[in-house]
Amino acid sequence: MSRTALLVLTDGRFPAGGHAHSGGVEAAVAARAVHDPATLYAFCRGRLHTAGLTAASLAAAAAVGHDPLVLDEAADARTPAPALRATARKLGRQMLRAARAAWPCEALERLARDLPGGAHQPVVLGVAAHGAGLTALDAAHAAAFDSIGAPAAAAVRLLGLDPFDATAVLARLGDDVDTVARRAADAAARVADEGVGILPAASSPLLDITAEQHAAWPMRLFAS
Repeated sequence: MSRTALLVLTDGRFPAGGHAHSGGVEAAVAARAVHDPATLYAFCRGRLHTAGLTAASLAAAAAVGHDPLVLDEAADARTPAPALRATARKLGRQMLRAARAAWPCEALERLARDLPGGAHQPVVLGVAAHGAGLTALDAAHAAAFDSIGAPAAAAVRLLGLDPFDATAVLARLGDDVDTVARRAADAAARVADEGVGILPAASSPLLDITAEQHAAWPMRLFAS
């Protein structure tokens, strides 16, 4: 079952709301920082090793059963931009709806009760992975891939990029995704002994700044 659950969780058709978000690439396109496959690759690789690593570690920790309320506070501390915190909770609410329908379990129901305002998306993803019988490494892989999948898909729409080129970017990042997922899962395994402070807190200040700018745009294609 777990292999199928992982495929469902990472499927772009999983109704978790990610299609409405660009992962920061819309602002990068507007600034001409992303304009072709090479610059998209650079953007995605940078995002994977910063925001992606942080998200993967939170998801992995939630997947092994650590307190999601504590992890949600850790996610807040690792997300300084208000716009990104709001986005993470919005995506978390949508993912929770989808996960409760796909893998109904007490862990997901408890999350809905304990954080009625919505939890950060990586924390929800990890609890969903736990409920679906996935491992911490599985959850970390799902979160890491999600951190680059959304920007790549958005770039196709924003730039008229050839979908084959966008897919090639994701394929080229396969080893990086594996590296990030393993590092995240290893950190999650240490939380019980060393606390949530051991989880990576990699930052990307430019993503934080452009997220706030993007949120103030009067017209945009993506919500974030």
